[in-house]
Amino acid sequence: MKADVDNNPKIALWNSNYTKAWISNFMIFFSFMLLTPLLPLYMSEEFGADKDLIGMVLSGYTLTALLVRPFSGYFVDSFPRKMVLLVSYFFFMALFAGYIVAGTVALFAVVRTLHGFPFGATTVANSTVAIDVLHPTRRAEGIGYYGLSNNIATAIGPTVALVIYQACESYDLLFVLSLLFALFGLVISSTLKLPKKEIVTNKQKLSLDRFLLLKGWSLGIAMCCLSFSYGVLATYLAIYGKEELGITGGTGLFFMILSIGLICSRLVGSRTLRKGRIVENASFGVVVSVFGYLLFAAVHNLWGYYGAALIIGLGNGHMFPAFQTMFINLAPHEQRGTANSTLLVSWDIGVGLGILVGGALSEYWGYHAAFWGAWVVNLAGVIFFLLVARKLFLKYRLR
Repeated sequence: MKADVDNNPKIALWNSNYTKAWISNFMIFFSFMLLTPLLPLYMSEEFGADKDLIGMVLSGYTLTALLVRPFSGYFVDSFPRKMVLLVSYFFFMALFAGYIVAGTVALFAVVRTLHGFPFGATTVANSTVAIDVLHPTRRAEGIGYYGLSNNIATAIGPTVALVIYQACESYDLLFVLSLLFALFGLVISSTLKLPKKEIVTNKQKLSLDRFLLLKGWSLGIAMCCLSFSYGVLATYLAIYGKEELGITGGTGLFFMILSIGLICSRLVGSRTLRKGRIVENASFGVVVSVFGYLLFAAVHNLWGYYGAALIIGLGNGHMFPAFQTMFINLAPHEQRGTANSTLLVSWDIGVGLGILVGGALSEYWGYHAAFWGAWVVNLAGVIFFLLVARKLFLKYRLR
């Protein structure tokens, strides 16, 4: 495969359909991230909700996104992918209107929880479509660049939202803007021209492998361990920074630095993915990330706080696209949706467990115990990947 890549330098990576899929994915995350930093404040001011209620309501979408993703992979593989994408994207866009009309905290909680279903389905469908429109010799590289749309949207979305809110102090304006950006993404998606693909027929009996890629179980376990650490940090770093380091408003800068690391490593890593160095990229990424979590747990000052953000970003930027490529390479063409959903389910499970376990550790033994726990689980995931998962991938890979 490496020779094929090197002998086809003129094959376009940024073809029109891939560019449209990239923009559509950016709009999914940008519209979503416009609301994320201000929803806790909105619930507190509009409904008088306390911290426990805010956390419970806002986490509802995570559960529904996790529940729908295995079925999303099945539908993406079993029905025309563009149809699945447009239907899920429409409901993702339409539910932004629900935030505007939700007049009670109960109704708001329903809208937020329901929003997870189309969010989970749309991310699976759009990423599968992006893979479909890539030439096989540019697929690994394209997966790396595709992730930049998430990273850039996550980096600038909260900042744009805060600037808009400070200028006009209108939550309804942010809800409307999120709806309009999602609508723009839906329009872009409707113009995609996808190659005809063989889809899974109903002649084959339903089995667990239609919803989860069983050959990727070892990669899934490794991903759960790695995302566990991210779940701990992402949830508790703001309050830790405020209470123990005296950092107020530093969360935005943390994620900005993290995103810079992600973007830089994806730009570099995509070149090596193009040369077929998938396992090497994943191995390098997980090793770098574990040092980032170690720095965060061991060094309790600004250098440890922000330095860890950069190192974790650099590691995850190499790791995630490589893992996604590995999942895709374990699956036949008609199971690309299942492969994508398995990757995202593994990530979501790890993040969810990180939030729960991290909360218990910080409650009884403090934040330092939670962050050391995150590092230990991450280290276990790295060791498991290096000794087990990558060997099984090399054994069972299809391409």
